[in-house]
Amino acid sequence: MSEKKVKLAVIGTGYWGPNLIRNFYDDGRVELKMICDIDKARATTIAAKYRNVVTTAQVQDVYTNPEVDSVVICTPTDTHFEIAKRCLESGKNLFIEKPMATTTAECRTLIEMARAKGLKLMVGHVFLYNPAVQYVKDRIDRDELGNIIYIYGKRVNLGPIRKDVNALWDLAPHDIAIFNYWLGATPLAANATGIQNINPPIHDVVFASFKYPNNVMASLHVSWLDPRKERQIVVVGTKRMVVFDDMDPVGPIHIYDKTVTRPTQKPITDTIQAFKAVIQEGDLVIPKINMGEPLKNECRHFVDCVLENRQPLSDGENGLEVVRVLEAATHSLNHAGIETKIGGPVTLRQIPRVSATA
Repeated sequence: MSEKKVKLAVIGTGYWGPNLIRNFYDDGRVELKMICDIDKARATTIAAKYRNVVTTAQVQDVYTNPEVDSVVICTPTDTHFEIAKRCLESGKNLFIEKPMATTTAECRTLIEMARAKGLKLMVGHVFLYNPAVQYVKDRIDRDELGNIIYIYGKRVNLGPIRKDVNALWDLAPHDIAIFNYWLGATPLAANATGIQNINPPIHDVVFASFKYPNNVMASLHVSWLDPRKERQIVVVGTKRMVVFDDMDPVGPIHIYDKTVTRPTQKPITDTIQAFKAVIQEGDLVIPKINMGEPLKNECRHFVDCVLENRQPLSDGENGLEVVRVLEAATHSLNHAGIETKIGGPVTLRQIPRVSATA
């Protein structure tokens, strides 16, 4: 008896689509059946690298193909919901690139449809499958950093400039997903300000801040207008501090054995003698982490979930949580940076573990 396989179609062959196609095709448990793109010539050129793959410019062909049981959607964000809805109606498992949809209402509809039909729904928050991100999550869960005081991230580059979404919706989903994953929570409120420079009213620079439970603060700078490509997150805890730098050639994780404590809980007066912070300077550790390819890990995880009936790490609820934060930050961005509460209950949940090399 032959091994059961995922019979896959990919919709969208733009910037990210070819990378997903390559990784899914390389998984021996996948049969790549179809590639769909409105530019059929492009789809045909990409499909020529693979065997026995049908191409089409009509997304309807994917919905009606009985040989396809799972679909990857990597189209412009504003098309995600309608395509995903039709795929679920057709009984297809779904992998949707981030962000999941453009509103929380759309996300909830897709979650309910997938649940009702017993289908898998996974969102492409690829950094959750990065072994360095998982390493920091493990250190936080083991209380090696102590109580988290604050987190700040920077995700900037010179381009690429997008027209379908702003820099917040393009870049921030990565970091919001990481913040939520590390803290096991969604924020209570968001603030955001930005700049519309290249293509108003689209913001190409955004500064955002988020209030998490337990008085944890997080901030984020995203931009298409910076001279250098930077991907960095700093976590400050009461025991240790961590820098995750995805561009660092030495190692993505730097752990600083540094803390600042106050020697007394008495009220602080305005004299130096009355209060002196205790600064502890310790070692810098750069752990050896077997990085692999996060996108490969993510694709293999989706296949695992379909074939073995597992819950995805970045499931529909995970995608919904990120979109809720984006919606609140967008409201703030459009209203002079006003603090905006994040609708719905704040989620504190156990996120399923996944091996970095799965």
